Amino acid sequence: MLGLAATAAIAPPARAEATLDALLGRYVGAYVDGVNRVRYAAWKNAAADLAALDAWIAEAAARRPSGMARAEAFAYWANLYNALTLMVVLQRYPVRSIRDIRSTGVPFDPRQFIGPWRTRLVTVEGRRLSLDDIEHETMRPTFRDPRVHYAVNCASIGCPNLRPRTWRAATLEQDLDAAAADFVNHARGVTVLPDGRLRVSSIYRWFREDFGGDDAGVVAHLRRHAAPALVARLSAGTVIAEDIYDWTLNDAGEPPRG
Repeated sequence: MLGLAATAAIAPPARAEATLDALLGRYVGAYVDGVNRVRYAAWKNAAADLAALDAWIAEAAARRPSGMARAEAFAYWANLYNALTLMVVLQRYPVRSIRDIRSTGVPFDPRQFIGPWRTRLVTVEGRRLSLDDIEHETMRPTFRDPRVHYAVNCASIGCPNLRPRTWRAATLEQDLDAAAADFVNHARGVTVLPDGRLRVSSIYRWFREDFGGDDAGVVAHLRRHAAPALVARLSAGTVIAEDIYDWTLNDAGEPPRG
């Protein structure tokens, strides 16, 4: 894998997505703390499932997202980003954090290139793309939707959950809203401190421009997706005191619910 040509045989999207659905359903689980985790060790030891993920990426790379409708293209790019992230981690596993995997093919700068996000991993419609290219040069400017940040997963505890199934155009809007609500209403998203100020995910600082450009915009976004009890608490708190993010790998470490 990694260095895929866009000449792979194209599988019908529904069939291809079913393949990735099966893999995600097998290895991604909801855990008691509300964080979805991946059974990387089991996946790493399953040669057939590693090959299936590699084949899915090759099939996706051969598609033409430029000709897709908006919702289909959004789902396409989010699924490709998440599949590539999984493959990058699986190739280097075990690691404590995705930040321990360095980008390659770029000038080394420890201040900028911690993590694999600058490595060009895949060719789509003739363009060699990195994870950063997909998220920051394609999805964010194309869709201009803050929910991009709930759709792509960076293999970390602090990140919005990796879904145990693919994104689909037909249900994209409701699924994105559900993912936003899931994160906002978890302590990773926002916590109201005893003094009424807010501790928020660092996502809302790093990408503040996507959430309104200032604290008031971030809080308005949080209210939009908050459950009623949280909405009431946010009504009195508009000052963001601090932000947090846990870069620990989202590795399975306890039995899943059920």
